[in-house]
Amino acid sequence: MAEKGFDVVALGELLVDFTDNGLSEQGNTLFEANPGGAPCNVLAMLKKLGCSCAFIGKVGDDLFGQQLRTVAEEAGICMDYLAVEREACTTLAFVQKLANGDRDFSFCRNPGADMMLTEEDLPLEVIESCRIFHFGTLSMTHEGVRRATCKAIDCAQNGGALISFDPNLRPPLWNSMEEARAQIRYGLARCGILKIADNELEFMTGETDFDKGAAILREQYPNIRLLNVTAGPEGSYSYYEDLRVFQPAVKLGGVIETTGAGDTFCACVLNFVLKRGLEKLLEKDLKEMLSFANAAAYIVTTRKGAIRAMPEQRRVEELLAK
Repeated sequence: MAEKGFDVVALGELLVDFTDNGLSEQGNTLFEANPGGAPCNVLAMLKKLGCSCAFIGKVGDDLFGQQLRTVAEEAGICMDYLAVEREACTTLAFVQKLANGDRDFSFCRNPGADMMLTEEDLPLEVIESCRIFHFGTLSMTHEGVRRATCKAIDCAQNGGALISFDPNLRPPLWNSMEEARAQIRYGLARCGILKIADNELEFMTGETDFDKGAAILREQYPNIRLLNVTAGPEGSYSYYEDLRVFQPAVKLGGVIETTGAGDTFCACVLNFVLKRGLEKLLEKDLKEMLSFANAAAYIVTTRKGAIRAMPEQRRVEELLAK
């Protein structure tokens, strides 16, 4: 096995989140262009925690693509493996906050540059030598990028990396929900670390009871060693061997939007695994992991955007100290 390189390599979408920013004087919705994309959001938080990270993906040969590269590099993420697509524009997402606090997504992605990633774009040596490989399902929506994702997962596993998966379900991007379910099943069958949101757990198991849903996934996919369920303002759950731990969310007010909160949580879990490993974890370890991840995610909800909203480790520790 090659000498280990980056702590975490992530593959997937890098895009601009145009987030709802109120109304103009004429009553029109104003959108703020925030650099984002779940895999790169995860890496941005990991960099704040001192981890070495590299991103694999594709942007368009346009203004947005250039801006995304610059912002990610400013965050300390290695962007040497970011490919440029000249036949498609950088993917754009429009995020509107609903009255109930949820979000509605619209995408400019038919095609978008991120879905044009190919197997030939993959830096296989980099993938093979990482400690953790992280991916989601936006790189599984179309055949070409799906093949690239599968090849990258195989390469990472052959190199001995832990596989991290976040379904990050976005219904508008799928031809059908059955196709989405099939690709999520593929991710579940390949990962050792799973971060799944409450709505995704219900989508895959039909269960609104987190314990029952988690039990179904753990029985179907014994390869999942650490399963974490995020439940928004309620908190988060962790399932490991015979342990089940719940940690309530931080509720100090001031929440602006939830974009990037789940990615922040995921990054904190991966940082915990990098430092602690996955062997012989105790209840207190899982509580510590969830407490830090919940606090970091809360801070992000009080800021706009994702990549540029990630908190320093010191800021999270100060919040926990209170």
